[in-house]
Amino acid sequence: MKKFLLIAGGLMCLFINVQAQKKNLDKVVAVVGSNIILLSDLNQQYAIYLNQGNPPDDRVKCYYLQSMLTQKLLKQQAEIDSIMVDDAQVDSELDKRMRYQIQRMGGQEKLENFLHKSILQYKDEMRPDIKEGLIAQKMQSKITEHGAVTPQEVRQYFNTYQKDSLPDIGTEVEVGEIVLSPKLTKVEKQKYYDRLDAIRLRIKSGEDFAFLAKSYSEDPGSAAEGGDYGFIDRTTMVKEFTAWAFKLKAGEMSPVFETEFGYHIVQVLERRGEQAHVRHILIKPQTTPASLERVRLKADSIYKDLEDKKLTFSQAASLYSDNRETQYNGGMMLYADEVTSRTTFIPVEKLDPSVFVVIDTMKVGEVSKPIAYKSEQDGKEGYKIFLLKSKIPPHKGNLEQDYTKFKERAQQEKDAKIVKEWFEKRKETTYIRIDDEFATCDELKLWVKNDKK
Repeated sequence: MKKFLLIAGGLMCLFINVQAQKKNLDKVVAVVGSNIILLSDLNQQYAIYLNQGNPPDDRVKCYYLQSMLTQKLLKQQAEIDSIMVDDAQVDSELDKRMRYQIQRMGGQEKLENFLHKSILQYKDEMRPDIKEGLIAQKMQSKITEHGAVTPQEVRQYFNTYQKDSLPDIGTEVEVGEIVLSPKLTKVEKQKYYDRLDAIRLRIKSGEDFAFLAKSYSEDPGSAAEGGDYGFIDRTTMVKEFTAWAFKLKAGEMSPVFETEFGYHIVQVLERRGEQAHVRHILIKPQTTPASLERVRLKADSIYKDLEDKKLTFSQAASLYSDNRETQYNGGMMLYADEVTSRTTFIPVEKLDPSVFVVIDTMKVGEVSKPIAYKSEQDGKEGYKIFLLKSKIPPHKGNLEQDYTKFKERAQQEKDAKIVKEWFEKRKETTYIRIDDEFATCDELKLWVKNDKK
């Protein structure tokens, strides 16, 4: 084994030298098998950390390097096991992260100033990392796929707690909501249709699609890039958009069509099997005072039916709510921080402040009067009706009330153990080298041991 690692080490030195020249002598901070980690890659991760509003802290780089080493090792095994992700998944994740970064920085221009590069350049640089990360996630899921915890294991995990060390669980609530959004009449929407159709005719007359998208499109995720969405598959977009994207040939443009987001025109730039490279322009119809009044009257009518017991809250949600995530879940909101368990019990401190203000004075089982709302994210307006289904006061964690929480923690512990055992085996047979600058990081000590063999 030592001889093998010495030979591998010599080959990797040559590999590193070649790669370093290609990267304008960018420093290699770690090697995992045939994969290298550059200082610029590490610094890019650190820049994202700072962009999220965190204070400068060089120790964070140790954590990120550990994460990158882990990802490289998973990626190497994924290549052996032929585990891949398609371009549409990469594009979707990339767009999601870009929207998040732009929102955090307060606009595209501010983000570009912070990065000292354009969004397009940044996306091109990020794409390989995003793809690698998704492949690593898929590989890790494969490693743990047969390790679901049993009720007995959950109880065993719970019994590892000393009585006085059980976690304190704060107040939790179950909250239902019926979201009512104003609907515009055909007459009210016509001017938005006409506006986009006029843009479509300008494109057909020879004007540049990308320029008009940048000038007029109201899609914050694609407007700055000339409406370009990259490659999509049949599961990426809403059905009306997908229907046109896969009906058109390369170079063709759709007529104006409507989705839940507004009016669109879409142009297909390239077809690649079951993927289409598309760009679009979106115009969003704006709420009118008349449409708000109509939805207010509708909300009052629903509230009266709830009070008169003509409808249950669950029935009203399925019939009338415009929130698709909760519509067929009895209207019950899910705890966003616990997506895997899909629990409806939400810590009160995690509630949106606008929701907490309403339910704070309500009794369990009570339904609120219609509340006007306006979203800070997209400016949408409407009315909401809330139900306080249950309220659990602060208590020490126990299996009767908190089984889902302990199951989640038990699963995380079991997954971590499975992955750790997998890593221990792979590290023994994989060449790993870490630059001396980071070799003293506490998080990397277990990785450095391989370097000493």
